[in-house]
This record gives sequence, C-alpha cells and structure tokens, in this order.
Amino acid sequence: MRRIDRRAAPALDPAYLPRHHPVLRRVLAARAVGGDGDLDHSLGRLAPPDGLLDLERAAALLDDAIESSSRIVVAGDYDADGATGCALAVRGLRLLGAPDVRYVVPDRRRHGYGLTPELVDIAHTLGPRLIVTVDNGISSVEGVARAKALGIRVLITDHHLPGAQLPAADAIVNPHRPDDGFPSKCLAGVGVMFYILGALRARRRARSAGGEAPNLAALLDLVALGTVADVVPLDYNNRILVEQGLRRIRAGRASPGVTALLRVAGRDVRHAVAADLGFAAGPRLNAAGRLTDMRRGIECLLCDRADHAMDIAGELDTLNAERREIEAGMQAQATALLDAIDDAAPGAAVALYREDWHPGVVGILASRVKDRLHRPVAAFAPDMDGEHLKGSVRSIPGVHVRDLLDTLATRHPGIVERFGGHAMAAGLVIRRRSFDRFREAFAAEADRVMTQEMRHAVVLTDGEIPGSDFDLDLARAIRDATPWGQAFPEPVFDGVFRVERERLVGDRHTKLRLRPRGVDRVLDAIAFNREPPLVTNSDGEVRMAYRFVVNVFRGEERPELVVEEVEAAP
Repeated sequence: MRRIDRRAAPALDPAYLPRHHPVLRRVLAARAVGGDGDLDHSLGRLAPPDGLLDLERAAALLDDAIESSSRIVVAGDYDADGATGCALAVRGLRLLGAPDVRYVVPDRRRHGYGLTPELVDIAHTLGPRLIVTVDNGISSVEGVARAKALGIRVLITDHHLPGAQLPAADAIVNPHRPDDGFPSKCLAGVGVMFYILGALRARRRARSAGGEAPNLAALLDLVALGTVADVVPLDYNNRILVEQGLRRIRAGRASPGVTALLRVAGRDVRHAVAADLGFAAGPRLNAAGRLTDMRRGIECLLCDRADHAMDIAGELDTLNAERREIEAGMQAQATALLDAIDDAAPGAAVALYREDWHPGVVGILASRVKDRLHRPVAAFAPDMDGEHLKGSVRSIPGVHVRDLLDTLATRHPGIVERFGGHAMAAGLVIRRRSFDRFREAFAAEADRVMTQEMRHAVVLTDGEIPGSDFDLDLARAIRDATPWGQAFPEPVFDGVFRVERERLVGDRHTKLRLRPRGVDRVLDAIAFNREPPLVTNSDGEVRMAYRFVVNVFRGEERPELVVEEVEAAP
C-alpha cells in the first residue's frame, strides 16, 4: 500500500498561465512551467546543437562516407531506444544520400550489450568503411579497438554515462561527455541520432549551395517512440521531440511500422498520447529484443508497406503476449523467493536470481518487484557461458543506480565485471559464484544512500478537482496540454468518494461508479489490476488518488477516473 500525499505548493505562480483551466494551471505551475512559452512545442524551440561535442566531426565522417559511396553499418541495440535509433539512422542516412546503409544488432544472450568485438566481427563481414553506433558504444573500449585494428572508422552516438576511459573512436557524440555543453542531458539515444542527422543535413545542404534538403521532421515519430519507451526524463527539449512525433502520428503521417504497433495494441492513432507509446507500442517493439531478435522489430520500423508492417506488428504482438506469460511465471517465483523478507521492512535493496529465469525478462521483473517493495532491485538470469549472470537493476527516486554500481565496484572489487546505465535503470554482469557477495554489497551500498523518507512509497497528488470541474473539457485540456511522462508526471488528483457500485471487468480489473463527497453527481472510474471490493468500510467512502482522463469508446469521448491508490477516508 502506498501513502497518498499532496505535492508541495507550486514552484511558480499559476497566474503566469492565464489561458488555461485553473486546475491545469495549478498542475503546470507545480512542474515549474512558468508561462505559455514553456508549452510551445514548435521545432524552432529545440535546444541548439552547438554544445554537442564532436557533432561537426560526426557530420563530416558521415558526409565523407556518403561522398565516397562507402558502406555504412549502423550498430543498434536490442531495446526500443536502440531499435528506433537504428531505424532513424538507416532512414535518415538514406534520405540524405547514403547509397549503402546496413545495420547489425547484437543478440542479447550471445553478444551482450554494446559494440563488442564479436559484433564488430559480424559488421566486418559486411565490408563497412564506417560503423555508427546508436544508443551504445560509450563503454565499448575493446570493440572500438577491434574495429580500428580492422581499418574501420567508428562514430559513437550514445546517451549512457561514460566510464573513466572513453573508446578511441573517430568521433563520440554523447551529451554526458565531460565538458559537453549541450543544455539537455536527457536525450535518449534516438534523440542524439536526430541531432546528428540534423548536422549532416546542414552540411549536405551547404555542399549543394543551399539546395533542397529532405525534411527530417518526417522521422520524428521514431524519435518520440524511442524517447518515451526508454523512460528518459521529459525535460522541455524532449517534450518538444515527443509532441512533434505525436502530431505526425495523429495526422496519419507516421511510418507504417509505428502506426501498426499502435493499432495491434488497440490504440486509436488519431488520439495517440505519450502513454500509448510507452505502454502499447514500446512493449511490443521490446518483445523482439527480449525473446528473439530485435532485427524483426527494426524491420517493422523500416517497413514502407502498411500491410507488411501490420503482419510484422502482429508477430510482435504475439511475442509480447508470450513475454507476459513468462513474466507472470517469474513474478510468482520471485514472490516465493521474497517470502522470507518482511514486506513492511525489507532490506535496503534486493537481488534475486533463479537458474531458469529468462535473461530478456529480468528487467521487467526487477521493475515489478521494485514497485512492490519500493526498493532498488536487481534480477539475474544465467549467461550462456555457464560462468556468469546477467542482471538488470531498477531503482527508486533518490537512488542513482548507475552511481551506486560504480561505488559498489570500487568498494567491493572483483564482484561486478561490467555495468552501465542511467539513474533509474542499469545492466550488469557478475560471476555466478559472486551472487551472494553482490547481494550483500548491493544492500549495503543502497543503505548508505537511502534516507528513511526514500523507503516509503508515496503517491504524490496535485490536490482535488472541484466537483463542478469533473467534465470532458478539463479531461481534454489535461490530455492535450503537453506530453506527460518520466520526471514530468501526468497529473494525479485525490478526493473522497462514495462507491455507489463496483464490479469485476475482464479478469482482474474493477469498474466503479463514484460520487464525490458533497457533490450531487456520479462519475465513471476504473481500477486496473485490482479486484473488488475496493471499499470495505460500512459507509462506503474511500479516499482515492486518480488520474482524470478521456476514455474513447466506439468513437465517443467520456471523462473517466483511473484509480491509482485507495486508502481510508478521513
């Protein structure tokens, strides 16, 4: 059970947003939106690229390869950011005149993460002059060395945090490089590639004395999908990229693959929002990299025929259903492993491992257990070599898990062999025999940085919605104001309601009719993954945290409450 609590008073005066509904003004002010300019999502408001180190060098490498008709091989990754970034690079380079662009993507189990020497050898069979990484490479010291030994140039494009040693690549574009002056450090890998293509476009246009150049904005649906699916913070710059991509999706101008992924998930592309990318299209794309081969997902994104894209998206939808079944079994097994842990006060961090767990699903498992325990969680599966374990770590607000692993590796040498990631998610490799040592060190290092406040799960709300404002206009205003997501959360409100009716829908969801306290009206609500009864006290009243959304059913829009948490009414 999570405690319901309200956010602190807005950081800015809501009066700065006079054109908006008072409830929305309060929400936006609490997220430091100080005026309508902060809600202007036009492309002209994007952060200028000038501060990105090596950007011009990267554009020159690509331009030289195009001018010499050399083969370029894009080295992608097996998650949604890597897949969309790979598809963006292939599509964008072809639009800009590259006559020969191929791609390779590692197999999660056989090659591991990044530009490994093994992946370089696979790329080498294609005969490239230049390898371009997307969403990886910043830690690929050995892989870059292998490429250079083979006479292949390397352009690293990445957004993960760098280690102490950078690869000896011909150019490295990563906003997290030391001394990089780019103001938005939250770009996903696909966002970094979009900026590089923009620099290449400018260079190609200058070469042709200002002639016509392709409109790269046509590819922003890929940027939006990868940005949301990678759960990077939606700072202002990322919100522009996502909103611009969503506008193209809604207008029917997205790539056939993105459209197909949304449609097989039952989403209406005309009303697509960021959550549809994160919870519908993203998981289906990720399913390919988790269970089989991400090349199938990339093929979907590169497909130009709508019927073919729907066929591939259908395959990915089937894979995602299989992934859910595997995940459900692993969750049950994880619950058994956690039986010895007191849910009221578990250790500062938890590490789990089973011999039969699927390496492509341990990241999702770690996320689910993290949500249950509100602790950093690492979940491991066996590597193919029989000697190592591959793990995924998911964290909670306030615990920078990549830094935590760095500290662990320094204070407890010999446990972690490789690691990398972000503040909230990371991957690592340890030796099988080191698991117990890792589990103890992981908990100890988390205990060093976690305050008591961090250990308690809280649903932060934006206060109440007045009874007279529960209407479709407000629900639409919230939906359409801006992309909501990581670090710019969709509004959650709270209030006391009398439950007039509740019933089970599907296998595990509860449909409700609610009456706000002191208001003579009844509202529709749904609580996902919660079975009735939600209320057990005699007067039928509860305090709920909820999102206020637009529910589209058979083409008709209605306001609806989506229940996030329930507690006793005051």
